[in-house]
Amino acid sequence: MAIVLPEAEVRRLLSMDDLIETMEMALADFSARTVTQPVRTVLEVGDQQSFYGVMPAWMPSRPALGTKLVTVFESNAARGLPTHLATIVLLDPETGALLALMDGRYITEARTAAVSAVSVRHLAHENARVLAIVGSGVQARSHFEAIARVRDLSDVRVWSPNRARADAFAREMRPHANARVTAVSSARAAVEGAGIVALVTSAKDPVVRNEWITDGAHICAVGACRPTHREMDASLVARADLYVDSRDAALLEAGDIVLAMKEGAIGPEHIRAELGDVVRGTAKRRYGRDRVTIFKSLGLAVEDVAAAHLVFERARDSGVGKDLTL
Repeated sequence: MAIVLPEAEVRRLLSMDDLIETMEMALADFSARTVTQPVRTVLEVGDQQSFYGVMPAWMPSRPALGTKLVTVFESNAARGLPTHLATIVLLDPETGALLALMDGRYITEARTAAVSAVSVRHLAHENARVLAIVGSGVQARSHFEAIARVRDLSDVRVWSPNRARADAFAREMRPHANARVTAVSSARAAVEGAGIVALVTSAKDPVVRNEWITDGAHICAVGACRPTHREMDASLVARADLYVDSRDAALLEAGDIVLAMKEGAIGPEHIRAELGDVVRGTAKRRYGRDRVTIFKSLGLAVEDVAAAHLVFERARDSGVGKDLTL
């Protein structure tokens, strides 16, 4: 009998520490090509060109089989709803029968940050202690939590075009931090001198520029998941050693990369490696201490399915989840 897991149960069952380790293994499996996963199918919906994505994956190593259905409706903000929503369907890999239907919004939020934390673990300098967060939404919060798991932070600076939200974020995070958390007046003030930069915006045009980024910094670029959107200018992408979650998806969907290529700043060969290859030890972590590194994240179905499988195992072991009879 299948079970249903709402967001509250998913949150309770999924710890960030376990999720970071699970994402590291999922990335390694993906880059080792032991995972079956097509590039996601994307539909644009309505006049506002809202986003509907279908993301299936099969992981023999778990074994885990499932699909995430994800939507991005920016108009939801005016309705008091999350702009990003998702549902994950987990199937029995031996029979194809439904095992679980679970909320995927929190999984998307948490696994994205966990993957960024994996990139920080492998690509950022070990003594990087200053984190800049550009954006103040749910990904800002999850990235704060995840990156603090892999680096001992002394200073966290957040900037948002909405100063009230940046101030609220700083107030909310301070009781949970061993670091100083401050809201700053500009993106430039946030990123200058930072060893780790998390770009977690819904921007369509660059919010950070090459000249603001310190030599040796590591950037987790999470927003701009469409080929026409970008968070970084082309000169920054060209300057950096560029790593991605999926080479195929990045060349198709990542606006930071696609637009830089269209402008002639880089070519496809500019991508150094997939992050999973760095985890596996088959690609170099850095090409020089002063080199800027960028991890461009689009999100992979294998990440969602691995996270959902982890939640399902925890639910099964603890006997939680509402039964669903079809």
